[in-house]
Parts: sequence; C-alpha cells; structure tokens
Amino acid sequence: MSRLSSRNFPPWEVLSLVAQHLDPKTLAIASCVSKSWYISMSSDYLWQPICSSHYPSLSNLKLTDPSDVSYRSLFSVGYSATKRRLKPPPPPGISIDNLIFAVELRTIEVDALIFTLAKPANELHCADTSGVFWFDIDINVNCFRSFGLIDLQEEVGITWNVLLRGWGGVFTMMDYEGRVSFSPAASESWFSEELPSPRCCSSEAASGIVADLRLGFSSSNGFCEDEKVRVAKACVGMLSIVNWRYVTVDDGLRYLQHFLLPNSTMCM
Repeated sequence: MSRLSSRNFPPWEVLSLVAQHLDPKTLAIASCVSKSWYISMSSDYLWQPICSSHYPSLSNLKLTDPSDVSYRSLFSVGYSATKRRLKPPPPPGISIDNLIFAVELRTIEVDALIFTLAKPANELHCADTSGVFWFDIDINVNCFRSFGLIDLQEEVGITWNVLLRGWGGVFTMMDYEGRVSFSPAASESWFSEELPSPRCCSSEAASGIVADLRLGFSSSNGFCEDEKVRVAKACVGMLSIVNWRYVTVDDGLRYLQHFLLPNSTMCM
C-alpha cells in the first residue's frame, strides 16, 4: 500500500513548491483531491499573498482584527462579492411595447389646454440610435387653428405620465408648473424634474435619475416676444445625474417597473 501511495502522490515538499505557482482557481480545485490535499492547499502560507494581491483591504482587515478565518476563506468572500458586484442586472419585467406616453401642456392663469396626446412608446421615434431612453413625439395640430399655440411669456403646466397598457399602472414622470424657458437659437424649451427613488430603496435616497422633456416650437415671424408660437414636437427621456447622459432603454424600463408593476422589488 505504501508503494502505491508513493507512486501516485508526490512528496509534500514538491506539492508545497508547486502550489506556490498555482492560480487561485487551480489551487482551489487541487484542494478537492483529498482531505490531505485540502489541508495542504488551504494553508495561510499559500493564500495570504494571493489574498493580499487580489483583495488587500480584506487582508489588512485580518491583520487589524485577528480571527480564526483563514485567508482562503477571505479570498472566497472577496471573490463572491466581486462577482455579485459585476453581475449584470436581470432583464426588465416590462418592454417598450407595454407602455404609453401621455403628455399634456396647459396654461396656468386661465387653465386652458394647449395640447394633450397619448401615444404608444413603441410607435415613437428613438431620438438617439445608441439605444438610450430618449424619444421624439411629433405633434399634429394642423386641424385646430389655436390648438398648440403658446405665449412665450406665460406660465404653463406640463405633465408627462407613463401608462401600462390596459391601465395596469400609471406613473407621473413630470408635473411641472412655471414659465417657459425658451431658447430662440434652438427653438425649444427644456423641462426637468428629479425622479423619486425606487420602492426597494430608502425614500430619502436620491434616485440619480431625472425626467427630461423638451418642447420644439415653430414660428412664422422669427419668435418675437409678443408672438404666440406653435408647439411642433416634444422629446421625452430619462437622464442620469451621475454623467448627465441618457440612460439605456433597459435601465429606464427597470426603473419604471418599480412603479408600474405590483410587488416589483428589483433595483437597478
């Protein structure tokens, strides 16, 4: 029996020398060969430099707070935490096909409707080809002489709701009241409001997401101050305040499902 063992297993000195040159994955696999190999391949002598190299903060924590936990276990904790952090989020539970965008613009002083519309999101033109949550909405008001006209000096109220088809849910993206901030050079006005945090997070935590709505105007007199202009187009989107870029369509849908789907607990 001793001969068989000597032929099949190398001396422990050789194992120790070889183990020092193994990567963490190979070292972990080798520790599964037998109980004796597990003891040899799990020693702090081997795993301390590996843990210090990959996860120095965990390795330093063991030095400041000595405990019975092994460096192999610390490496396993750090590796699992890294995988969870880098794991891509699951696909959203809703799609663009499920949504309807409803936008309404009205005057505040006399409470007169300027325009209202509701369009399926999948019928809208994506304003950016890179797959971000930003859509153009053309406003057809040719059949109403005064419909869609706005005085650039008056205060307005604008509401943007996202509806789940079949009235399965509704979420107010924006409910703004104030003066139109108009840029003659760009022929547009921009509105924005920070959105609430998802229900899975603290109510006091910022969502980091902003609802963005732009109105495009048309005029026959070069946008005079006392002129009423026609609303020709609306653009709606969701911006990240981290980098002030539009979020992807999937990230936008993951956010919306917290408010449109019952019992949704998935965070972005």
